[in-house]
Formats: sequence, structure tokens, C-alpha cells
Amino acid sequence: MRLGEVCLHTDDVIRLADFYKDLLGIDNGSNDPVHQMLISDETQLSVYNDEQSKSGVTGRISLAFTVDDIDAAYQKLLAMDARIVDPPLRRPWGMVNMSFLDPDGNLIYLRRLAE
Repeated sequence: MRLGEVCLHTDDVIRLADFYKDLLGIDNGSNDPVHQMLISDETQLSVYNDEQSKSGVTGRISLAFTVDDIDAAYQKLLAMDARIVDPPLRRPWGMVNMSFLDPDGNLIYLRRLAE
């Protein structure tokens, strides 16, 4: 069994999808206000509005993206005015990671694997 998809439910698909398109440096060619597939590799990342309000609902999930250059990613997030939770920090096991909140308040981690 493999993880097939991670879907972020939101009240504003375009806003959240545009944030991830900018962060991930991708263009899915879509401006659909209901559903957008952002990554379609083995594990898909989607943004979806199922017409049930998410206002006031806090996520119970976090996502982690692996990056090659965490310092460049951190600078990009600062330029995007993202809400930084923790700046890049080397962990005792060698990984460097940071965390921030996306526009819907989901906790997102960026990590660079130990060398």
C-alpha cells in the first residue's frame, strides 16, 4: 500500500493553490475555484473546496516537504510574508528543518535531509 494523495480542504482554492504554486515553483495551468491538482507524481497534492465551511477549523495534519536548499526556501517564504513558526534549525540527528503556517493555518515543515 502506498500513500496516493494528500488533499488540503479550504474555503478558497485559488488563494491556497496559488500559495503552493508559488512556494513549490510549479504551474498546474489551472485557476479552478473548486479543485486543483498541484503535484501529480506518485503521491498527489490537491486543494479542494467541498462546499463545507472550513472557517475556524484548525488542521490536524502537517505536511513536510524535502528541499535541497533550506536557506533559499526560508528566504522565499519571508518574501511571501509567510507566518514562520520556527526558522531553519539543525536537529541533533542531523536534519535541518523549519516550520511555517500556510494561508489556512496548516502547519508545514520544510526539511533538508542529513548529509
